[in-house]
Amino acid sequence: MCGLLRLLEEPGFLSCGEFPLVRGWDPSTQQSILDPGFAGAQISVTPPEAIIPRGGSVTVNCSASCAELGLEIELSKKEVAQGVNWKTFELSDVREDISPICYANCPNQTESSVSITVYGFPDLVELEPLPSWQPVGQNLTLRCQVAGGAPRDNLTVVLLRGEEELSRQPAVGEPALVNHTVEARREDHGANFSCRAELDLRSRGLGLFQNSSAPRQLRTYVLPDTNLSLSAPRVVEAGTQVLVECVLGGLFPASEAQVHLALEDHRLNATITYNGDSLVARAPMQGLAGEEGTQQLVCVVALGGRDLRTREKVTIYSFPAPNLTLSQPEVSEGTLVSVECEAHSPAVVTLHGASASRPSERDQIHLNASAEDNKRIFSCLATLKVAGQMVHKNQTRELRVLYGPRLDKRDCSGNWTWPEGSKQTANCQAWGNPTPKLTCSRKDGALLPIGTQMLVKREIAGTYLCRAESSHGKVTREVVVNVIYHQNNVVIIILVAAVIILGTVGTAAYIYNRRRKIQIYELQKKAQEAAALKLNALASPP
Repeated sequence: MCGLLRLLEEPGFLSCGEFPLVRGWDPSTQQSILDPGFAGAQISVTPPEAIIPRGGSVTVNCSASCAELGLEIELSKKEVAQGVNWKTFELSDVREDISPICYANCPNQTESSVSITVYGFPDLVELEPLPSWQPVGQNLTLRCQVAGGAPRDNLTVVLLRGEEELSRQPAVGEPALVNHTVEARREDHGANFSCRAELDLRSRGLGLFQNSSAPRQLRTYVLPDTNLSLSAPRVVEAGTQVLVECVLGGLFPASEAQVHLALEDHRLNATITYNGDSLVARAPMQGLAGEEGTQQLVCVVALGGRDLRTREKVTIYSFPAPNLTLSQPEVSEGTLVSVECEAHSPAVVTLHGASASRPSERDQIHLNASAEDNKRIFSCLATLKVAGQMVHKNQTRELRVLYGPRLDKRDCSGNWTWPEGSKQTANCQAWGNPTPKLTCSRKDGALLPIGTQMLVKREIAGTYLCRAESSHGKVTREVVVNVIYHQNNVVIIILVAAVIILGTVGTAAYIYNRRRKIQIYELQKKAQEAAALKLNALASPP
Protein backbone atom coordinates (compact mmCIF):
# COMPACT_ATOMS: atom_id res chain seq x y z
CA MET A 1 0.00 0.00 0.00
CA CYS A 2 1.15 3.53 -0.67
CA GLY A 3 1.77 5.81 2.26
CA LEU A 4 1.31 9.53 2.03
CA LEU A 5 -1.28 10.75 -0.50
CA ARG A 6 -0.55 13.82 -2.51
CA LEU A 7 -2.60 15.77 -5.05
CA LEU A 8 -1.52 15.70 -8.68
CA GLU A 9 -1.29 18.90 -10.68
CA GLU A 10 -4.06 17.53 -12.85
CA PRO A 11 -7.35 18.25 -11.13
CA GLY A 12 -9.35 15.41 -9.78
CA PHE A 13 -6.50 12.93 -9.25
CA LEU A 14 -4.39 11.72 -6.38
CA SER A 15 -1.20 9.85 -6.96
CA CYS A 16 0.55 6.91 -5.29
CA GLY A 17 4.00 6.92 -6.77
CA GLU A 18 3.49 7.26 -10.53
CA PHE A 19 -0.01 5.80 -10.54
CA PRO A 20 -3.17 7.83 -9.91
CA LEU A 21 -5.45 6.48 -7.20
CA VAL A 22 -8.72 5.96 -9.05
CA ARG A 23 -11.18 3.44 -7.80
CA GLY A 24 -10.93 0.55 -10.22
CA TRP A 25 -7.77 1.93 -11.91
CA ASP A 26 -5.86 -0.70 -13.89
CA PRO A 27 -2.20 0.28 -14.06
CA SER A 28 -1.52 -2.25 -16.87
CA THR A 29 -4.02 -0.62 -19.23
CA GLN A 30 -3.89 2.90 -17.81
CA GLN A 31 -7.74 2.86 -17.71
CA SER A 32 -10.17 3.37 -14.80
CA ILE A 33 -12.63 0.67 -14.13
CA LEU A 34 -15.97 2.26 -13.47
CA ASP A 35 -18.34 0.90 -10.84
CA PRO A 36 -21.41 -0.67 -12.34
CA GLY A 37 -24.57 1.24 -11.38
CA PHE A 38 -28.23 0.65 -11.87
CA ALA A 39 -29.38 -0.39 -15.34
CA GLY A 40 -25.82 -0.92 -16.46
CA ALA A 41 -24.62 2.64 -15.65
CA GLN A 42 -21.08 3.05 -14.48
CA ILE A 43 -19.61 5.70 -12.06
CA SER A 44 -16.29 6.16 -10.26
CA VAL A 45 -14.89 8.64 -7.76
CA THR A 46 -11.29 9.57 -7.25
CA PRO A 47 -9.87 9.31 -4.62
CA PRO A 48 -12.03 6.72 -2.88
CA GLU A 49 -10.63 7.92 0.46
CA ALA A 50 -8.36 10.70 1.70
CA ILE A 51 -6.99 12.14 4.96
CA ILE A 52 -6.37 15.89 5.24
CA PRO A 53 -5.58 18.35 8.03
CA ARG A 54 -8.46 20.18 9.63
CA GLY A 55 -9.34 23.23 7.50
CA GLY A 56 -7.53 21.82 4.49
CA SER A 57 -8.75 21.35 0.87
CA VAL A 58 -9.21 18.33 -1.37
CA THR A 59 -10.26 17.77 -4.99
CA VAL A 60 -12.67 15.02 -5.94
CA ASN A 61 -13.04 13.66 -9.49
CA CYS A 62 -16.34 12.10 -10.52
CA SER A 63 -16.46 9.96 -13.75
CA ALA A 64 -19.52 8.29 -15.24
CA SER A 65 -20.70 6.51 -18.42
CA CYS A 66 -22.91 9.49 -19.19
CA ALA A 67 -22.58 13.24 -19.07
CA GLU A 68 -25.20 13.97 -16.41
CA LEU A 69 -23.21 13.72 -13.15
CA GLY A 70 -22.52 15.78 -10.03
CA LEU A 71 -21.28 15.81 -6.44
CA GLU A 72 -23.63 15.85 -3.48
CA ILE A 73 -22.16 17.44 -0.30
CA GLU A 74 -23.37 19.76 2.47
CA LEU A 75 -20.27 21.90 2.22
CA SER A 76 -19.70 24.44 -0.45
CA LYS A 77 -17.96 23.04 -3.50
CA LYS A 78 -16.30 24.51 -6.53
CA GLU A 79 -16.18 22.88 -9.94
CA VAL A 80 -12.63 23.39 -11.15
CA ALA A 81 -12.59 21.20 -14.30
CA GLN A 82 -14.87 19.06 -16.48
CA GLY A 83 -14.90 16.76 -19.48
CA VAL A 84 -17.38 14.80 -21.54
CA ASN A 85 -18.11 12.35 -18.75
CA TRP A 86 -16.15 13.66 -15.75
CA LYS A 87 -16.04 16.62 -13.42
CA THR A 88 -13.54 17.74 -10.79
CA PHE A 89 -14.67 19.56 -7.63
CA GLU A 90 -12.62 21.39 -5.00
CA LEU A 91 -13.71 21.16 -1.38
CA SER A 92 -12.20 23.87 0.90
CA ASP A 93 -11.97 24.44 4.64
CA VAL A 94 -12.94 20.91 5.53
CA ARG A 95 -13.19 20.71 9.33
CA GLU A 96 -14.82 17.36 9.97
CA ASP A 97 -15.04 13.91 8.45
CA ILE A 98 -17.29 13.83 5.39
CA SER A 99 -18.40 11.37 2.72
CA PRO A 100 -19.28 13.27 -0.52
CA ILE A 101 -21.38 11.28 -3.05
CA CYS A 102 -20.77 11.29 -6.79
CA TYR A 103 -23.97 10.59 -8.73
CA ALA A 104 -24.94 10.10 -12.38
CA ASN A 105 -28.31 9.87 -14.17
CA CYS A 106 -27.77 7.33 -16.91
CA PRO A 107 -30.81 7.44 -17.10
CA ASN A 108 -31.34 6.05 -13.65
CA GLN A 109 -29.33 7.61 -10.79
CA THR A 110 -26.14 5.87 -9.85
CA GLU A 111 -23.86 7.04 -7.00
CA SER A 112 -20.49 6.33 -5.34
CA SER A 113 -19.03 7.97 -2.20
CA VAL A 114 -15.57 9.04 -1.10
CA SER A 115 -14.41 8.92 2.55
CA ILE A 116 -12.55 12.06 3.63
CA THR A 117 -11.01 11.93 7.11
CA VAL A 118 -9.92 15.11 8.86
CA TYR A 119 -7.01 14.97 11.28
CA GLY A 120 -6.07 17.57 13.85
CA PHE A 121 -3.78 18.00 16.83
CA PRO A 122 -5.24 18.43 20.32
CA ASP A 123 -6.14 21.99 21.30
CA LEU A 124 -5.29 21.28 24.93
CA VAL A 125 -2.97 18.80 26.63
CA GLU A 126 -2.77 19.61 30.33
CA LEU A 127 -1.72 17.78 33.46
CA GLU A 128 -3.83 18.92 36.36
CA PRO A 129 -1.90 20.73 39.14
CA LEU A 130 -0.14 18.47 41.62
CA PRO A 131 -0.42 18.90 45.39
CA SER A 132 2.00 21.46 46.84
CA TRP A 133 3.45 18.64 48.94
CA GLN A 134 2.78 14.91 48.76
CA PRO A 135 3.48 12.59 51.73
CA VAL A 136 5.89 9.79 50.91
CA GLY A 137 4.14 6.42 50.78
CA GLN A 138 0.71 7.82 49.92
CA ASN A 139 -1.03 7.41 46.56
CA LEU A 140 -0.88 10.26 44.08
CA THR A 141 -3.42 10.41 41.25
CA LEU A 142 -2.23 12.00 38.04
CA ARG A 143 -4.98 13.50 35.87
CA CYS A 144 -4.46 14.55 32.28
CA GLN A 145 -7.04 16.37 30.13
CA VAL A 146 -6.88 16.27 26.33
CA ALA A 147 -9.26 18.42 24.32
CA GLY A 148 -9.52 18.10 20.56
CA GLY A 149 -7.43 15.89 18.38
CA ALA A 150 -8.68 13.61 15.61
CA PRO A 151 -9.14 10.95 14.57
CA ARG A 152 -9.71 9.73 18.10
CA ASP A 153 -9.02 6.12 17.20
CA ASN A 154 -5.43 7.13 16.52
CA LEU A 155 -5.04 9.33 19.63
CA THR A 156 -3.29 8.01 22.76
CA VAL A 157 -2.55 9.73 26.08
CA VAL A 158 0.74 8.92 27.85
CA LEU A 159 1.54 9.88 31.48
CA LEU A 160 5.23 10.41 32.27
CA ARG A 161 7.56 10.81 35.25
CA GLY A 162 10.52 12.56 33.69
CA GLU A 163 11.14 10.35 30.64
CA GLU A 164 9.69 7.26 32.33
CA GLU A 165 6.39 6.12 30.88
CA LEU A 166 3.87 5.42 33.63
CA SER A 167 0.64 4.85 31.69
CA ARG A 168 -0.59 4.71 28.09
CA GLN A 169 -4.35 4.94 27.48
CA PRO A 170 -6.63 5.73 24.51
CA ALA A 171 -8.26 9.15 24.40
CA VAL A 172 -11.91 8.55 25.13
CA GLY A 173 -14.54 11.26 25.33
CA GLU A 174 -14.33 14.95 24.65
CA PRO A 175 -12.41 16.17 26.43
CA ALA A 176 -10.57 12.97 27.26
CA LEU A 177 -9.74 12.54 30.95
CA VAL A 178 -6.98 10.06 31.76
CA ASN A 179 -6.08 9.10 35.35
CA HIS A 180 -3.20 7.10 36.78
CA THR A 181 -2.23 6.46 40.42
CA VAL A 182 1.34 6.13 41.69
CA GLU A 183 2.84 5.86 45.17
CA ALA A 184 4.91 8.90 46.11
CA ARG A 185 8.55 8.14 46.84
CA ARG A 186 11.45 10.05 48.32
CA GLU A 187 13.19 10.03 44.97
CA ASP A 188 10.13 11.70 43.44
CA HIS A 189 11.00 14.89 45.31
CA GLY A 190 11.76 17.45 42.61
CA ALA A 191 10.70 15.07 39.79
CA ASN A 192 8.76 16.45 36.80
CA PHE A 193 5.48 14.83 35.78
CA SER A 194 3.76 15.47 32.46
CA CYS A 195 1.34 13.97 29.95
CA ARG A 196 1.67 13.63 26.19
CA ALA A 197 -0.87 13.18 23.45
CA GLU A 198 0.26 10.98 20.54
CA LEU A 199 -1.55 11.09 17.21
CA ASP A 200 -0.30 8.07 15.26
CA LEU A 201 -1.07 8.42 11.54
CA ARG A 202 1.76 6.25 10.30
CA SER A 203 -0.72 3.64 9.08
CA ARG A 204 -2.36 6.37 6.94
CA GLY A 205 0.91 7.34 5.35
CA LEU A 206 1.68 10.22 7.71
CA GLY A 207 3.82 10.35 10.83
CA LEU A 208 3.59 10.20 14.63
CA PHE A 209 2.61 13.58 16.05
CA GLN A 210 3.21 14.37 19.73
CA ASN A 211 1.94 17.20 21.87
CA SER A 212 3.12 17.43 25.51
CA SER A 213 1.78 19.32 28.49
CA ALA A 214 3.86 21.67 30.56
CA PRO A 215 5.72 19.66 33.23
CA ARG A 216 4.69 19.91 36.84
CA GLN A 217 7.20 19.40 39.65
CA LEU A 218 6.32 17.22 42.61
CA ARG A 219 7.60 17.78 46.14
CA THR A 220 7.43 14.85 48.52
CA TYR A 221 8.04 14.90 52.25
CA VAL A 222 8.20 12.87 55.45
CA LEU A 223 7.17 14.47 58.73
CA PRO A 224 7.20 11.99 61.64
CA ASP A 225 4.53 12.24 64.30
CA THR A 226 7.02 11.81 67.14
CA ASN A 227 10.67 12.38 68.04
CA LEU A 228 10.38 16.17 68.39
CA SER A 229 12.24 17.15 71.55
CA LEU A 230 12.63 20.53 73.21
CA SER A 231 15.36 21.12 75.77
CA ALA A 232 15.41 24.19 78.01
CA PRO A 233 15.98 25.03 81.68
CA ARG A 234 12.78 24.80 83.70
CA VAL A 235 13.61 27.98 85.59
CA VAL A 236 15.33 31.08 84.24
CA GLU A 237 16.29 34.16 86.21
CA ALA A 238 15.08 37.46 84.82
CA GLY A 239 17.86 39.29 83.04
CA THR A 240 19.86 36.14 82.28
CA GLN A 241 20.23 34.34 78.96
CA VAL A 242 20.07 30.58 78.38
CA LEU A 243 20.25 28.35 75.32
CA VAL A 244 17.25 26.30 74.20
CA GLU A 245 17.40 23.45 71.70
CA CYS A 246 14.79 21.79 69.50
CA VAL A 247 15.68 18.50 67.78
CA LEU A 248 13.79 16.41 65.22
CA GLY A 249 14.96 13.35 63.32
CA GLY A 250 13.47 11.25 60.54
CA LEU A 251 12.12 14.09 58.39
CA PHE A 252 12.62 14.59 54.66
CA PRO A 253 13.78 16.81 53.09
CA ALA A 254 15.15 18.27 56.32
CA SER A 255 16.68 21.31 54.62
CA GLU A 256 13.23 22.58 53.56
CA ALA A 257 11.68 22.37 57.02
CA GLN A 258 10.81 25.62 58.81
CA VAL A 259 11.38 25.96 62.57
CA HIS A 260 9.60 28.37 64.87
CA LEU A 261 10.87 28.82 68.43
CA ALA A 262 9.04 31.23 70.70
CA LEU A 263 8.56 32.07 74.36
CA GLU A 264 4.93 33.10 74.50
CA ASP A 265 4.70 35.93 71.91
CA HIS A 266 8.45 36.51 71.68
CA ARG A 267 9.94 34.71 68.69
CA LEU A 268 13.48 33.51 69.31
CA ASN A 269 16.30 33.95 66.81
CA ALA A 270 17.08 30.33 66.02
CA THR A 271 20.10 28.93 64.20
CA ILE A 272 19.25 25.71 62.37
CA THR A 273 21.75 22.95 61.63
CA TYR A 274 20.85 20.16 59.20
CA ASN A 275 22.42 16.71 59.23
CA GLY A 276 20.93 14.14 56.89
CA ASP A 277 17.30 13.57 57.91
CA SER A 278 17.55 15.52 61.17
CA LEU A 279 17.72 19.11 62.27
CA VAL A 280 18.78 20.95 65.41
CA ALA A 281 17.50 24.45 66.13
CA ARG A 282 19.28 26.45 68.85
CA ALA A 283 18.31 29.87 70.11
CA PRO A 284 19.26 32.15 73.01
CA MET A 285 16.37 32.86 75.36
CA GLN A 286 16.34 35.71 77.88
CA GLY A 287 14.11 36.02 80.88
CA LEU A 288 12.62 39.50 80.89
CA ALA A 289 12.19 41.50 84.05
CA GLY A 290 8.56 42.31 84.69
CA GLU A 291 7.41 39.07 83.05
CA GLU A 292 8.03 36.73 85.96
CA GLY A 293 5.91 33.63 86.15
CA THR A 294 5.29 30.45 84.20
CA GLN A 295 5.42 30.83 80.42
CA GLN A 296 5.10 28.50 77.44
CA LEU A 297 8.12 27.74 75.31
CA VAL A 298 7.03 26.27 71.97
CA CYS A 299 8.89 24.66 69.08
CA VAL A 300 7.09 24.18 65.75
CA VAL A 301 8.57 22.31 62.78
CA ALA A 302 6.62 22.86 59.54
CA LEU A 303 7.05 20.84 56.36
CA GLY A 304 4.74 19.92 53.52
CA GLY A 305 1.88 22.08 54.73
CA ARG A 306 1.84 20.27 58.08
CA ASP A 307 3.48 21.09 61.36
CA LEU A 308 4.70 19.24 64.41
CA ARG A 309 4.91 21.06 67.73
CA THR A 310 5.89 20.58 71.32
CA ARG A 311 5.77 22.79 74.42
CA GLU A 312 7.64 23.16 77.69
CA LYS A 313 6.87 25.25 80.74
CA VAL A 314 9.53 27.77 81.74
CA THR A 315 9.32 29.80 84.95
CA ILE A 316 10.89 33.26 84.91
CA TYR A 317 11.89 34.47 88.37
CA SER A 318 13.64 37.38 90.04
CA PHE A 319 16.20 36.65 92.73
CA PRO A 320 18.29 39.56 94.05
CA ALA A 321 21.57 38.67 95.72
CA PRO A 322 21.52 38.68 99.54
CA ASN A 323 22.90 41.64 101.49
CA LEU A 324 26.04 40.83 103.48
CA THR A 325 27.40 43.65 105.61
CA LEU A 326 30.30 44.05 108.02
CA SER A 327 30.06 46.68 110.72
CA GLN A 328 33.60 47.68 109.72
CA PRO A 329 35.52 46.09 106.85
CA GLU A 330 38.88 47.03 108.44
CA VAL A 331 39.44 47.00 112.21
CA SER A 332 42.26 46.82 114.72
CA GLU A 333 42.89 43.63 116.62
CA GLY A 334 40.44 43.22 119.51
CA THR A 335 37.63 45.27 117.93
CA LEU A 336 34.08 43.90 118.05
CA VAL A 337 32.77 43.17 114.55
CA SER A 338 29.16 42.48 113.53
CA VAL A 339 28.41 40.41 110.39
CA GLU A 340 24.83 40.49 109.09
CA CYS A 341 23.27 38.52 106.19
CA GLU A 342 19.78 39.33 104.85
CA ALA A 343 17.76 38.01 101.87
CA HIS A 344 14.75 39.32 99.99
CA SER A 345 11.56 37.44 100.83
CA PRO A 346 10.70 34.64 100.24
CA ALA A 347 14.37 33.57 100.07
CA VAL A 348 16.16 32.36 103.20
CA VAL A 349 19.85 32.72 104.12
CA THR A 350 22.63 30.74 105.72
CA LEU A 351 25.59 32.67 107.17
CA HIS A 352 28.78 30.64 107.21
CA GLY A 353 30.28 30.71 110.69
CA ALA A 354 27.00 31.41 112.45
CA SER A 355 25.56 28.93 114.92
CA ALA A 356 23.30 26.34 113.33
CA SER A 357 19.73 27.59 113.30
CA ARG A 358 16.60 27.33 111.25
CA PRO A 359 16.99 29.14 107.90
CA SER A 360 15.38 32.54 107.90
CA GLU A 361 15.42 35.77 105.96
CA ARG A 362 18.11 37.24 108.26
CA ASP A 363 21.14 35.95 110.21
CA GLN A 364 24.13 37.55 111.99
CA ILE A 365 27.23 36.87 114.10
CA HIS A 366 29.49 38.98 116.40
CA LEU A 367 33.22 38.45 117.03
CA ASN A 368 36.27 40.08 118.54
CA ALA A 369 38.69 40.51 115.67
CA SER A 370 42.00 38.71 116.08
CA ALA A 371 45.07 38.33 113.91
CA GLU A 372 43.70 34.99 112.71
CA ASP A 373 40.62 36.80 111.35
CA ASN A 374 42.68 38.90 108.94
CA LYS A 375 41.54 38.20 105.35
CA ARG A 376 38.77 36.02 106.65
CA ILE A 377 36.02 35.47 104.05
CA PHE A 378 32.43 35.59 105.29
CA SER A 379 29.86 33.87 103.06
CA CYS A 380 26.11 34.45 102.92
CA LEU A 381 24.12 31.85 100.96
CA ALA A 382 20.54 32.69 99.92
CA THR A 383 18.16 29.93 98.80
CA LEU A 384 14.91 30.31 96.85
CA LYS A 385 12.44 27.63 95.78
CA VAL A 386 11.22 28.13 92.19
CA ALA A 387 8.89 25.69 90.45
CA GLY A 388 10.01 22.89 92.75
CA GLN A 389 13.71 23.62 92.25
CA MET A 390 16.11 25.17 94.73
CA VAL A 391 18.19 28.03 93.35
CA HIS A 392 21.04 29.69 95.22
CA LYS A 393 22.96 32.94 95.33
CA ASN A 394 26.05 33.68 97.35
CA GLN A 395 27.59 36.89 98.62
CA THR A 396 31.03 37.22 100.23
CA ARG A 397 32.92 39.87 102.18
CA GLU A 398 36.51 40.00 103.41
CA LEU A 399 37.52 41.28 106.88
CA ARG A 400 40.86 43.00 107.27
CA VAL A 401 42.36 43.08 110.80
CA LEU A 402 45.24 45.41 111.68
CA TYR A 403 47.72 43.92 114.17
CA GLY A 404 51.34 44.38 115.26
CA PRO A 405 54.37 42.45 113.99
CA ARG A 406 54.89 38.77 114.83
CA LEU A 407 58.32 37.12 114.71
CA ASP A 408 57.88 33.57 115.94
CA LYS A 409 60.46 30.79 116.27
CA ARG A 410 58.61 28.60 113.76
CA ASP A 411 58.95 31.31 111.09
CA CYS A 412 62.43 32.46 112.10
CA SER A 413 64.40 29.57 113.70
CA GLY A 414 67.27 31.82 114.86
CA ASN A 415 70.14 29.31 114.73
CA TRP A 416 71.82 28.41 111.42
CA THR A 417 75.01 26.34 111.00
CA TRP A 418 76.42 26.28 107.46
CA PRO A 419 79.69 24.96 105.91
CA GLU A 420 81.97 27.59 104.51
CA GLY A 421 81.73 27.84 100.71
CA SER A 422 78.15 26.52 100.47
CA LYS A 423 75.18 28.48 99.19
CA GLN A 424 72.44 29.07 101.76
CA THR A 425 69.31 31.17 102.33
CA ALA A 426 68.40 32.73 105.65
CA ASN A 427 64.61 32.28 105.99
CA CYS A 428 62.96 34.54 108.50
CA GLN A 429 59.31 35.60 108.12
CA ALA A 430 57.69 38.42 110.03
CA TRP A 431 53.91 38.67 110.18
CA GLY A 432 51.60 41.59 110.69
CA ASN A 433 49.06 43.90 109.08
CA PRO A 434 50.29 46.13 107.68
CA THR A 435 53.25 43.97 106.62
CA PRO A 436 56.23 44.84 108.87
CA LYS A 437 59.71 45.72 107.64
CA LEU A 438 62.32 43.12 108.69
CA THR A 439 66.08 43.71 109.13
CA CYS A 440 68.78 41.58 110.82
CA SER A 441 72.12 43.18 111.86
CA ARG A 442 75.13 42.51 114.08
CA LYS A 443 76.48 44.90 116.68
CA ASP A 444 79.11 46.00 114.16
CA GLY A 445 76.37 47.04 111.74
CA ALA A 446 76.80 44.11 109.30
CA LEU A 447 73.48 43.06 107.73
CA LEU A 448 72.34 39.50 107.18
CA PRO A 449 70.53 39.05 103.83
CA ILE A 450 67.06 37.62 104.49
CA GLY A 451 65.25 35.49 101.94
CA THR A 452 67.99 35.62 99.29
CA GLN A 453 70.63 33.01 98.51
CA MET A 454 74.23 33.82 99.44
CA LEU A 455 77.71 32.27 99.41
CA VAL A 456 78.68 31.33 102.97
CA LYS A 457 81.91 32.90 104.21
CA ARG A 458 83.38 32.75 107.68
CA GLU A 459 82.99 36.50 107.96
CA ILE A 460 79.17 36.26 108.26
CA ALA A 461 79.36 34.17 111.44
CA GLY A 462 77.95 35.90 114.50
CA THR A 463 74.86 36.95 116.42
CA TYR A 464 72.30 39.14 114.70
CA LEU A 465 69.35 41.09 116.08
CA CYS A 466 66.29 40.87 113.79
CA ARG A 467 63.76 43.73 114.04
CA ALA A 468 60.20 43.66 112.62
CA GLU A 469 58.56 47.10 112.59
CA SER A 470 55.24 48.54 111.40
CA SER A 471 52.89 51.35 112.31
CA HIS A 472 51.37 49.00 114.89
CA GLY A 473 54.57 48.19 116.81
CA LYS A 474 57.99 46.52 116.83
CA VAL A 475 59.39 43.12 117.86
CA THR A 476 62.94 41.75 117.93
CA ARG A 477 64.60 38.36 117.93
CA GLU A 478 68.23 37.22 118.11
CA VAL A 479 69.56 34.77 115.55
CA VAL A 480 72.97 33.07 115.36
CA VAL A 481 74.92 32.12 112.26
CA ASN A 482 77.69 29.47 112.65
CA VAL A 483 80.19 28.81 109.85
CA ILE A 484 82.17 25.52 109.84
CA TYR A 485 85.73 25.77 108.48
CA HIS A 486 89.22 23.93 109.04
CA GLN A 487 92.55 25.88 108.75
CA ASN A 488 95.45 24.20 106.65
CA ASN A 489 93.69 20.86 106.70
CA VAL A 490 94.31 20.38 103.04
CA VAL A 491 98.12 20.88 103.28
CA ILE A 492 98.42 18.43 106.17
CA ILE A 493 96.45 15.82 104.32
CA ILE A 494 98.66 16.20 101.26
CA LEU A 495 101.89 15.86 103.33
CA VAL A 496 100.67 12.80 105.18
CA ALA A 497 99.63 11.20 101.96
CA ALA A 498 103.06 11.93 100.40
CA VAL A 499 104.93 10.39 103.39
CA ILE A 500 102.79 7.28 103.22
CA ILE A 501 103.33 6.90 99.53
CA LEU A 502 107.11 7.40 99.76
CA GLY A 503 107.39 4.95 102.68
CA THR A 504 105.45 2.34 100.81
CA VAL A 505 107.58 2.71 97.66
CA GLY A 506 110.91 2.51 99.67
CA THR A 507 109.85 -0.60 101.54
CA ALA A 508 108.82 -2.32 98.34
CA ALA A 509 112.21 -1.49 96.70
CA TYR A 510 114.20 -2.86 99.67
CA ILE A 511 112.25 -6.12 99.73
CA TYR A 512 112.73 -6.56 95.99
CA ASN A 513 116.55 -6.02 96.08
CA ARG A 514 117.05 -8.37 99.06
CA ARG A 515 115.13 -11.19 97.40
CA ARG A 516 117.17 -10.69 94.21
CA LYS A 517 120.53 -10.96 96.09
CA ILE A 518 119.41 -14.17 97.83
CA GLN A 519 118.48 -15.75 94.52
CA ILE A 520 121.94 -14.85 92.99
CA TYR A 521 123.75 -16.32 96.05
CA GLU A 522 121.86 -19.60 95.88
CA LEU A 523 122.63 -19.97 92.16
CA GLN A 524 126.38 -19.38 92.70
CA LYS A 525 126.49 -21.95 95.55
CA LYS A 526 124.85 -24.64 93.44
CA ALA A 527 127.35 -24.00 90.62
CA GLN A 528 130.34 -24.44 92.97
CA GLU A 529 128.98 -27.74 94.33
CA ALA A 530 128.56 -29.12 90.82
CA ALA A 531 132.15 -28.20 89.87
CA ALA A 532 133.56 -29.96 92.98
CA LEU A 533 131.68 -33.15 92.19
CA LYS A 534 133.11 -33.16 88.66
CA LEU A 535 136.75 -32.85 89.88
CA ASN A 536 136.34 -35.71 92.34
CA ALA A 537 135.13 -37.94 89.58
CA LEU A 538 138.18 -37.26 87.41
CA ALA A 539 140.70 -37.98 90.26
CA SER A 540 139.43 -41.47 91.11
CA PRO A 541 141.51 -44.54 89.70
CA PRO A 542 140.04 -46.77 87.10
